[in-house]
Formats: sequence, C-alpha cells, structure tokens
Amino acid sequence: MSGIVWYLDRGAALVTYPALYLAVLTGILYNTESFGVLHEAARRVHIELSVFAMIVTLLHTGIGVLDAWFVVTGQVPAPAYSMAYFLGGLAVGAGALLMLVVAVLGFTDAKRFQRPWGPRVVHSFAYAGFAFGTVHAAAVGTDLTGLVHPLLGPSVAFLVYVLLLRLLVLHGISSNATAS
Repeated sequence: MSGIVWYLDRGAALVTYPALYLAVLTGILYNTESFGVLHEAARRVHIELSVFAMIVTLLHTGIGVLDAWFVVTGQVPAPAYSMAYFLGGLAVGAGALLMLVVAVLGFTDAKRFQRPWGPRVVHSFAYAGFAFGTVHAAAVGTDLTGLVHPLLGPSVAFLVYVLLLRLLVLHGISSNATAS
C-alpha cells in the first residue's frame, strides 16, 4: 500500500509542478498584448490551466499527506535526508498550498476581503505559491534529482525572464527603446 501511495504522490507531483508552471507562465502573458500570439494563446487557456493546476495540487496534497504520514510513523523507511529537513520541506509545501488557496479565494470571491482584490494581488499570491512550490520540489523532491534539478533551474530562469520582460513592457522601457 505505501509503495502505491509513494508512486501516486510522485506522479501527482510530476503533473502538478508543470501545470502550476504553465498556469504562472500563461498568467504572465495574459494581460500583456505586446506578447502577440502568446498573449492570445494565454487568454484562451489560462483559467482552464489554473483550475487544472489547482485540482492536481489538491490531489498531490491529499496523497502527499498520506505519504508523509507513512514516513513520520515509521511504516516506510525514512528518506535519505534528515527528518527535520523532510518536515521543513513539507512545511514549505504547506506554505505553497496556503498561498495558492488564498489566490484562488481572491479570484473567485474577491468581495470576501475588506477591499476587493485586483488581478495583481491575486497573481502575486499565485507567484508566491509557485515560488514556495519550487522550493518544495527542489528540497523534498530530491529523490528524483536526475529529473528535477536539470529541468528546474532553466525553467524557472525562463519564467523569471518572461516576468522581467513583462515588467519592462508595462513600465514602457521596451517601447522607449524601440521608438529611438
């Protein structure tokens, strides 16, 4: 049973992280028309991708809690790293989930809060949740080092590049450079 849970947890994580990645990437491209065809594509799939990412995140959370329970109670061998490191990685994952849930609540029920939240606040929480999720994946997903580490750094660097490009466009730095 614990072996199946381990595989389901890792499988869910391997679907969750790319789904969250694409949700964040399309979120960056969603409101910036200068990205052209990427902007149009992002407008078509961003919400659906985000809903899918949240569903698989909740699936990973449920299975991950059960998997962690097996480790903490000693029903399966402890990971190669210390138990404190393992629990810290789980806490970071819980932080990611909290940030993403707040982002979803801010999007679906913005009037719940004292002042309605705009898209920037919601996306800020989503970005923070993704950052926590990235740390969680790099820290606790170390048993998949051969797959995670070569992909994680470059993919996050690309995401930061697109985010910085969007910020430059929003502040008009890019349009000034093309005008001269």
